[in-house]
Amino acid sequence: MIEIQVDQLLAEHGRTFYWLAKETGISHTTLWRLKKGKALGINFETLEKMCQALKCEPGDVLALANGKKDAKRRTPGQRARKKQR
Repeated sequence: MIEIQVDQLLAEHGRTFYWLAKETGISHTTLWRLKKGKALGINFETLEKMCQALKCEPGDVLALANGKKDAKRRTPGQRARKKQR
């Protein structure tokens, strides 16, 4: 699973979550979903705005997780196959 490292980047830049929402125009809800791993994806425009505000590259925002959350989060197709068994 890919994670969005919002908290780490904000801490490195001495900025707040509120500042990022205001600076980028990205809704607080969208940023919260990215932060908490509730988003299923990220729009390139959103990623670009975050990178511009934090003066970083997309690779600084995105990180490959160690896989612990993969077991908990199933796609709709995986859930359907499990129910069929």
